[in-house]
Amino acid sequence: MKQSELFTKTRRENPTDEVSRNAQLLIRAGFIHKEMAGVYEFLPLGLRVLRKIEAIIREEMDRIGGREVFLSALQNPEMWEATNRWSDDAVDNWFKTHLKNGTEVGLGFTHEEPITAIMKQHISSYRDLPVYSYQIQTKFRNEERAKSGIMRGREFLMKDLYSFNENEADLDAFYERCAEAYTTIFERVGIGAITFKTFASGGIFSKYSHEFQALSDAGEDTIYLSREKNIAVNEEVYTDEVLSDLGLDRAALEKKTSIEVGNIFKLGTRFSEALGLFYMDQSGRAKPVVMGSYGIGPTRLMGTIVETLCDDRGIVWPKSVAPFRAHLLSLGEDRVALLWYEKLAHLGIDVLFDDREGSAGEKFADSDLIGIPYRIVLSKRSLQHGGAEVKERSKSEATMCSFEEVVNLLKS
Repeated sequence: MKQSELFTKTRRENPTDEVSRNAQLLIRAGFIHKEMAGVYEFLPLGLRVLRKIEAIIREEMDRIGGREVFLSALQNPEMWEATNRWSDDAVDNWFKTHLKNGTEVGLGFTHEEPITAIMKQHISSYRDLPVYSYQIQTKFRNEERAKSGIMRGREFLMKDLYSFNENEADLDAFYERCAEAYTTIFERVGIGAITFKTFASGGIFSKYSHEFQALSDAGEDTIYLSREKNIAVNEEVYTDEVLSDLGLDRAALEKKTSIEVGNIFKLGTRFSEALGLFYMDQSGRAKPVVMGSYGIGPTRLMGTIVETLCDDRGIVWPKSVAPFRAHLLSLGEDRVALLWYEKLAHLGIDVLFDDREGSAGEKFADSDLIGIPYRIVLSKRSLQHGGAEVKERSKSEATMCSFEEVVNLLKS
């Protein structure tokens, strides 16, 4: 992509109505546009990042047997009344509206009820199990406050996977497979080193649920971290009983602020019994299907990457999710730069080509703000030395490289 053809513009100053670092940088760099508090549009650069995050999530969900669907955002109250989750007294963040014929509907904040109702049409025997179904879909939550940028929105993307098993043992086995897949996802998007499986309240379904918490001062959660065991405990369950159960020494734990980037829950038979999802076992007896729920927010994950990896110059994208592999800057050598751009594109290397008029300082500042992994600068000086000046966004030193060396670097 040529930057002169990219309609978005960078900003020098932070937006005055944003306090979160992720929103400030993403707006300044032209990745997102703020519609209102908690509601953001994704512009070309931002959408490229979001799609790459989604692709990683899809690959790992498919790898453990997930099958993708796409469910409606509009929700029928009847299903939710059956599980006692339609009332605002039970769920306080519903968005509800009325159709022109007077029918009341809701905008889905999660999808346990509708996916369970769908499975009633497809699961009737033990032979139909297990089923692992997921979607990446827009959710709506009427949050009282929305000041964390794209990490807490009123409209946001969610990957929600639902598991359907014969029994608790099968659920437990898949639960652990999904936890491992989540760990892989966080490693692949660049925050694995700061993200920890965290024990949290299991509610009425099980003793524990698990969250995945990324260490960050911008987080809203408090956890107690055991680096020795590579696990953490959420403050809500930080009791002597829990620590004893997990074999943790209170004196050895670190108190940390963190961002929840994923969660997994054992649902048991709450939804299957309420909505009539039963199967016939091998002896011909009807049994409720045992369920689990597993969530990751791609938009929240994108905001977390920005919050945790940025520096004082701007965003620092990991190579796996960056909008482009390289940022090619022309400093008065447009003809040669265009040739390099065309050759790199022909080789299948994603490049953003800054072909705009402007000073070196302005182009360097924009490149740092946008945060693409490699900056390639073509100038009279670099050509005299046989190529381009190449610098990784996360490093301070640049290297002079020939075209062939640049290709090898970007393809490595």
